[in-house]
Amino acid sequence: MHKPSMGKRPRTEDQEEEPDRRKTHERALFQCARLILPLLHPPDLAATSSTCKTLHRIAESVTAGRTSDASGGLEKLPIPFANAVDGQPYAYFAYTPTQTLGPGQRRTRPVFDAHGCECERCDGEAGCPCGGDYSDSGELARECGPSCRCGVECGHRVTQGGVSVRLRVVKDERKGWGLRAGQLIRRGQFVCEYAGELLTTKETRRRQQIYDQLTSGGRFCSALLVVREHLPSGKACMRINIDATRIGNVARFINHSCDGGNLSTVLMRSSGALLPRLCFFASRDIQEDEEITFSYGEIRLKSKGLQCFCGSSSCFGVLPSEST
Repeated sequence: MHKPSMGKRPRTEDQEEEPDRRKTHERALFQCARLILPLLHPPDLAATSSTCKTLHRIAESVTAGRTSDASGGLEKLPIPFANAVDGQPYAYFAYTPTQTLGPGQRRTRPVFDAHGCECERCDGEAGCPCGGDYSDSGELARECGPSCRCGVECGHRVTQGGVSVRLRVVKDERKGWGLRAGQLIRRGQFVCEYAGELLTTKETRRRQQIYDQLTSGGRFCSALLVVREHLPSGKACMRINIDATRIGNVARFINHSCDGGNLSTVLMRSSGALLPRLCFFASRDIQEDEEITFSYGEIRLKSKGLQCFCGSSSCFGVLPSEST
């Protein structure tokens, strides 16, 4: 008895188009994910990566990028994370190389010097013979600004080009994340500025209450810094509130040291700028892999505040604290 042929049935038109539709769908998913995944917070990124192989591959790339450079390419040199303590590959925050306006702050126009430059030594074409040694703390210094005729390579614009030394963010078992030198940093060399959101005093106090509650629950540390610019008489003349907790730069990782650390803090005012910037310079030579630290202040209103792990011979045992 003759049996009918069991050969393959001819493919329909829909079946032939199916692989093409699948490839188009995968390409669209890949392109969309490449745009969206870098914006996700770590928990959301981890949850998304578990849904399919394509998203997992992209999420791994995002994590590797965040780990290799805290600045996300916004600084001249990459600032990598290193963690031999736990499984956290990086600390998540929005990076800004310089000051940004927070809620309630109004953008004001710069007031330009009618004579062109506050440093009074710009000759326009050749730039300034300025520059200086900022290794001594407590200075108020000036740099060229928008009203100056010199170029970006002027020696009196040293803090305006961002981080120009190699740095690393390293996890410590007791301190948490901290900043270390990735090279030898010479005395007087610019390290970074303290960048973050500029806040009103009202907003600063509101956030501090929230941060205090989160800190009491453990596993949280804010990066809110209050700077007071003083007159020669000693009276405060201006208060600057910088919050780098959610939006900030690499300076948010600099830990406190009761002995003053190895950084000098300098309020740097640029010609034509309304507010000064808080800049850090090496107060002495800083060796490669040495932790970079400075003093958060002298006042300690909370006798039972956060424990200090600076390890210096003059350690108070408690981190500085004062009213905001």
